[in-house]
Amino acid sequence: MHVNKPVKRAKKRFRWWKIPLVLIALILVVAIVYVAYVFISYSRIDDNTEIIPEGAAKSAAVKTGEEYTALTYNVGFGAYTPDFTFFMDGGKSSWAESKESVIACIDGAAGVIKEHNADFALIQEVDFNSTRSYHVDEREQLETQFPDCSSAFAINYHSPFLFYPFTQPHGASNSGLLTLSESTITSSLRRSLPISTGVKKLLDLDRCYSISRIPVENGKELIIINLHTSAYGTDGDLQTQQMQMLFDDMKAEYDKGNYVIAGGDWNHDFTGDSKFQLNDATPEDLEALSWCAEFPADMIPEGFARVTDYASGLRPSTRNTDIPYSEDSFVVTLDGFIISDNIESTYVDVIDTGFLYSDHNPVEMRFKLK
Repeated sequence: MHVNKPVKRAKKRFRWWKIPLVLIALILVVAIVYVAYVFISYSRIDDNTEIIPEGAAKSAAVKTGEEYTALTYNVGFGAYTPDFTFFMDGGKSSWAESKESVIACIDGAAGVIKEHNADFALIQEVDFNSTRSYHVDEREQLETQFPDCSSAFAINYHSPFLFYPFTQPHGASNSGLLTLSESTITSSLRRSLPISTGVKKLLDLDRCYSISRIPVENGKELIIINLHTSAYGTDGDLQTQQMQMLFDDMKAEYDKGNYVIAGGDWNHDFTGDSKFQLNDATPEDLEALSWCAEFPADMIPEGFARVTDYASGLRPSTRNTDIPYSEDSFVVTLDGFIISDNIESTYVDVIDTGFLYSDHNPVEMRFKLK
């Protein structure tokens, strides 16, 4: 009798080389899904979006011949203590040190505004519900400290979760421009600025400026424009487009007989030469710092002028955050005011805070409507 012998099946060998291939495939899938999420989530707020003013101001209108104080302050989302360095400037951090530090910096900035008795405050980089600032509602924190003010808030940053830098992802961000006025803001408008396209748009925020209207007792209006123009990776053509749009709006209001103040973070060397005056550096050393290009003074429309007659001489309004603040830090004046010639500036100065609460120092201007 013939008996069949059991057939020995070949044992499959485990192919170790497949593991890295599977891992690479998974990483690629995750990367593709993430990039798709970022671009699908990206959106811009419509131009000419109405802003509903909030709060009750202590006066209904401003008067001609009376002196008022305006102050512009980029509060740097509450992150920039003097030792803070920012990854996009070549530093280390992408978040503030702590929630407590954010609250302290915003409180400190509010204290400076109060100390200088600002009738109008133009504040930039005011965060809410942002990873980098521990979800502190800085808008509410500021508005609460100025209960006698009207306020207008224009969102200029609303990014999806950014997974960079990998050691501390910048996360999701929401931020804006806050205008505070002790005289009633009757209406406010958000104007969307031209910004970078492609991947660069993810770093260029949703740039805008706000136009707030305040009655004047003579029947005209005081127009307060709060702005923060582009910085990182922005080419000259785009900066020119932004300035032209802004100046066109300013001129249109001036032609109506209104009084116009535009203030904020211009992301240009506001005086045109402060980077040379305030630093021991050659033009070649400064060539890479595109975010502080010379201000395009030749574009300023007729009837307007920069206010640069500083009471204490030229001082920096911002520092580069590649290193903690020190005498070796690169500094420049980026912040300031442009006014129409029916406004008289009686005083202007950069307030030296030692960069205690932000990577910016505020600029104070006193003025009278003619």
